[in-house]
Amino acid sequence: MALILASAVLVLGQAALPSALPSPSPRPSPTGPVVVIDTTMGKITVGLYKDQSPITVANFLKYVHQGHYDGTIFHRVIPDFMIQGGGQDAKGTERPSGPPIRNEARNMLRNSRGTLAMARTSDPDSATAQFFINVKDNHNLDFGIAGAGYAVFGEVLEGMDVVDKIQVVPTNKADMDRPLTPVVITSIKERAAGVVKPAAPAPAPSASPKKP
Repeated sequence: MALILASAVLVLGQAALPSALPSPSPRPSPTGPVVVIDTTMGKITVGLYKDQSPITVANFLKYVHQGHYDGTIFHRVIPDFMIQGGGQDAKGTERPSGPPIRNEARNMLRNSRGTLAMARTSDPDSATAQFFINVKDNHNLDFGIAGAGYAVFGEVLEGMDVVDKIQVVPTNKADMDRPLTPVVITSIKERAAGVVKPAAPAPAPSASPKKP
């Protein structure tokens, strides 16, 4: 079964907000490595939060080095929300994945525009290979707001314009928001060990499509 954001329906408010929930830290600089997501619509360069999300980053890089993501697609695209991929090929066939990992959303990294987070089912510790890129600030997915939250492990350094092009492709809403023309991840490759903090997150398009 494909991993999606809480099994097709976002579980918002799985648990009450803890009374002593710590305030999220200012958005840090990713410590690396850097990966390049090469798609049929352009390249997306991503810095990973190795220090804040060590389990998640190690898991993601394992799939990168295995070539797991090569030829997969962004199979779920919701304008003004997120684009999700890393688990299915263009025919909709699910790629086998390894065991699930522990949810690291307690790292307090926020699901802000341009960040990458792990997709999962309603089980907080069910993420395997699928990930999504937030196309706007989705802070309702953070730890303590969406219960266990969705673990952020990277951010887009270059290519947010590509993400924005992907988020508006025509989709079949009756088929889990699948793009009508596959947006293929041709490869994800590790580029370097360190990164430079981006100048600023790319602003959202001025005329974003209305969220369904």
